[in-house]
Amino acid sequence: MTPDERDAFLATEKTCRVATIGPDGPHATPLWFWWDGACLWIYSLTRSQRWADLQRDPRIGVTVDAGQEYGELRGVEITGTVEVVGEVPRTGLPCADLDAVEPSFVAKNFGLDQMFHDGRHAWLRVVPAKIASWDFRKLGQ
Repeated sequence: MTPDERDAFLATEKTCRVATIGPDGPHATPLWFWWDGACLWIYSLTRSQRWADLQRDPRIGVTVDAGQEYGELRGVEITGTVEVVGEVPRTGLPCADLDAVEPSFVAKNFGLDQMFHDGRHAWLRVVPAKIASWDFRKLGQ
């Protein structure tokens, strides 16, 4: 995918698959996300295996993919590290780094105008070290 195609794809897809490294090996979970054009944002439960894994080892792998038939397959793979942004757990205190992220995330994934905070989640910014993409729809061209 071109960078513009990648950004458009990430703007429309909802679910990513997050891979972390735990004490017993790999751990993979689906999550909703927001892509800001440079970083991927995930709103994670702070009492989850994923959160514990990433606090020990901030390396992460994320895949977003779509398509049913072979010729329809397309996706993006991001590997990098995570950074915690805002308070943990998130209660809604002002945080300039989240001013654009929260309304965009909640509009895309929940169809809401305002972010809600349940005191159980916090933000992780995935800073890409590598981004790979594919689009098998182009194979016939």
